[in-house]
Amino acid sequence: MATFDELLARQVGNEFAASQQYIAVAVWFHGQDLPQLAKHFYRQSLEERNHAMMMVQYILDRGLKIPIPGIEPVRNDFNNAEEPLALALAQEKEVTENIEALFAAARAENDALGEQFMLWFLKEQVEEVASMSTLLNIARRAENFFDIKISWPAKGLGTTARMAMAAGVPALRKPRVELSDPPRNQPTTVSIAPRLPVPSEGTQLGQRIGSF
Repeated sequence: MATFDELLARQVGNEFAASQQYIAVAVWFHGQDLPQLAKHFYRQSLEERNHAMMMVQYILDRGLKIPIPGIEPVRNDFNNAEEPLALALAQEKEVTENIEALFAAARAENDALGEQFMLWFLKEQVEEVASMSTLLNIARRAENFFDIKISWPAKGLGTTARMAMAAGVPALRKPRVELSDPPRNQPTTVSIAPRLPVPSEGTQLGQRIGSF
């Protein structure tokens, strides 16, 4: 059975792979002239990359070595606009299973620090799966995918984002997705809570691992 450290190093690769897959999804949506969905998945890609870097920084802080792995080729072609959304949901569910396994491994090894670190990701995955499920359901009901409008209204930061900021990590908060019933022939709106800006060289994390 793999140790917590081994599983975490493996998950770094999984997060980078998820980031790359979301870029492929974003590019596909861009090519289909669906700019709102493309923009959403470009943001998702950045979020997954930042998750990987959070794990890298944690491993370095524990005084361990971390080889950065390569990734397998990602899927670039889809038959319709629902397929990449379904793929994204399945990917988030798989990540959730991986994080649960990491949490269980840390607990089995009495690794309190590892267990605490994984709690952040467990909460994050609840939001990831819920928002992606909502987006897929909205897309399935939409008559025209171009009518799906994704916006980021100005709202306060949630607990997850504040925890990440306190830890000095990039907290690109996973959006909460809400559906408002539009008037007839008006776009379906998906409202998404704001994410924190990418850390710059002047921030604590930016100074440690460089600007994203």
